[in-house]
Amino acid sequence: MPTHRKLAPAAPWTEVTATKKDWHGADPGLLTSMFTQTLLIRTFEEYVLDLAGQGLVHGPAHSSIGQEGGAVGSVLPLTGADFVGGSHRGHHQFLAKALGYVAPDGIDLRRPVDTGVRTVLQRSLAEICGLARGFCRGRGGSMHLQWREAGAMGTNAIVGGGVPQAAGFAWSARQAGTDAVSVTYFGDGAVNIGSVLETMNLAAAWKLPVCFFIENNKYAVSTHVDEATAEPRLSARGLGFNIPSWRVDGMDPLATYLAMSEAVDHMRAGHGPTIVEAEVYRFFHQNGPFPGSAFGYRTKDEEKEWRARDPLALLSRQLVENGVLGADEIEECTARAEAVMAAIGDELLEPDPEGKPGTRRIRPSEWPDPSFRDVGVRGDLSEFDDVRVADIGTGPDAFQGRLEQRKFIDVVAEVMSRRMAEDESVVVMGEDVHRLKGGTNGATKGLAEAHPDRVLGTPISENAFAGLAGGIALDGRYKPVVEFMYADFMWVAADQIFNQIGKARHMFGGDGQGSGVPLVLRSKVAMGTGYGSQHSMDPAGVLATAPGWRIVAPSTPFDYVGLMNSALTCKDPVVVLEHTDLYNSVGPGPVDDFDYCLPVGRAAVRRTGSRITIVTYLAMTNYVLEAVEQLGLDAEVIDLRWLDRASLDWDTLGASIRKTNNVLIAEQGPIGTSYGGWLSDEIQRRCFDWLDQPVERVQAGESSPSISKVLERAAIARTEEVVAALQRVTGN
Repeated sequence: MPTHRKLAPAAPWTEVTATKKDWHGADPGLLTSMFTQTLLIRTFEEYVLDLAGQGLVHGPAHSSIGQEGGAVGSVLPLTGADFVGGSHRGHHQFLAKALGYVAPDGIDLRRPVDTGVRTVLQRSLAEICGLARGFCRGRGGSMHLQWREAGAMGTNAIVGGGVPQAAGFAWSARQAGTDAVSVTYFGDGAVNIGSVLETMNLAAAWKLPVCFFIENNKYAVSTHVDEATAEPRLSARGLGFNIPSWRVDGMDPLATYLAMSEAVDHMRAGHGPTIVEAEVYRFFHQNGPFPGSAFGYRTKDEEKEWRARDPLALLSRQLVENGVLGADEIEECTARAEAVMAAIGDELLEPDPEGKPGTRRIRPSEWPDPSFRDVGVRGDLSEFDDVRVADIGTGPDAFQGRLEQRKFIDVVAEVMSRRMAEDESVVVMGEDVHRLKGGTNGATKGLAEAHPDRVLGTPISENAFAGLAGGIALDGRYKPVVEFMYADFMWVAADQIFNQIGKARHMFGGDGQGSGVPLVLRSKVAMGTGYGSQHSMDPAGVLATAPGWRIVAPSTPFDYVGLMNSALTCKDPVVVLEHTDLYNSVGPGPVDDFDYCLPVGRAAVRRTGSRITIVTYLAMTNYVLEAVEQLGLDAEVIDLRWLDRASLDWDTLGASIRKTNNVLIAEQGPIGTSYGGWLSDEIQRRCFDWLDQPVERVQAGESSPSISKVLERAAIARTEEVVAALQRVTGN
């Protein structure tokens, strides 16, 4: 018979309950602050639901009524330097952090509300209504609230989507030598999301000062927590990652405050992450002004039991019992909060001249100007105003340094070495980047030895470390350079790449100071290496459809240096595509000058000609040049270098097309995710009058590359496919 030994988790797991003695001994100022914030948030949320009932909130109104105690109790131990981020139901946490920031000494509603508090309420309501004076200029609405100045880094509509970013805020705070902490709020629905669990593991492994605050309100829309998991005590998740965890009644603000204070002390002392699970209850449905019982998934008796535990009522009762405020003062404060919200509403709303008596509408002057629609999808590139640009050739920005034939992969490592030595804000992260003498291909050679605190080997968890890098970029003190070992892994981290990093600047307002997302993603295109369908994609066509990203595709060592420098200068997120066919290739590259940038949006004419314009990028450039030489064709070859819509060099393309009246787009990837698909459409619409025939294309078939050498070759395009296309198009 085997022997058995009972194991115990390494991390402590604690339940915290506030006693009568705790309430009696609590600082009156603390209790007053708890009450005031809870009251203001409650009154604010009731006003939002009233507007939603009138049809004046476009989109969802995710009320936090009933859950305010957990938010207020957890935010009060924080300072203005700490970070918070939340989920789609995040009004209460956002307001608690913002109110604490503008009134760090507390708010006393027995006196008139000061301008700072009023402005927070006004701008928050305006944002939820989608108005121009909102914190995000009306783009965020109920689900995307951000005020960086206050450390409110953004609420998030993707369940669990904002959690990895919180780890990035924590990393930045620690790296900068501060004791600031980061708190990420999410609900019971998110605890089973992969990115949340990945981030818990990463934060624990790196001992990051981030608190995973779980609002367990029992329901993910209408699905009860008992249906979704076999362990409904959700703080138990922390034990598997060796994270100290607390469980508390979130309807009790003081108990939450006490538990959170212990967690914050743990993090500020440098001991790593924490988990706090607060049991709370939303009094209304997932969205809108009706209770859950109206939709049949909760009973009225259940709702009644939870309403008896209302945190606002508990605070009011304790304040009176402990002699902090009188019952008449409670009423006075309540009336003042309601009056403030009514006055703010009067500023944003007016009687509807076309509606029934008593109906109101948004004042037309409050709406954003429609011309603001695309402002801030990307930045204005003013960060390049004082940057030295250079290119091979003649003219005022001709490169003056020494050029030699250089191996491509060598300059990849050398330019990053130069940047990390010159700029202490650059941090590199990815799988195995700190090992194997420069990662899997030598791209990070020497970096870990020179900068051990800024070259971070990550777990295999693209969602977590990509999102962590997004948080670092949003914080703005450091510039993350993320390596995805293969481009296909973008799909693993698709939420962070497309929903989070790419949309953040625009979604949160787009045009303010510090609104950039300076992140570089290095991604390897490995067609032809025998790594098969899941390690071989060219992501350019997919990325070109995603707002927010800039895309560079270097084909020479010289270009790689200049484009990487530009990517690191840019305040937009930039993907740097690297093709394995180029790593061991040799071409012109700098010897001692690694400090120039290639201008954003400038293509390179690799060969001049007059019969046909061939548009290409990355490793396909060399295959195109080989094909043209084989045929002896008078062709002009344009290497795009910048692939995103905003950075495409239409001046160079247009001039060439007006000369040749004929276009072939050549790429390696399959037709389904083709970059040339959208580009050919754009060329034909812009340049229709100069085209003698439709734009032709070279790309692979529909399938992804296979492991078989023969099938892999059949699935990608190279010199032979370009030759065949040129013969067909030109009759040469």
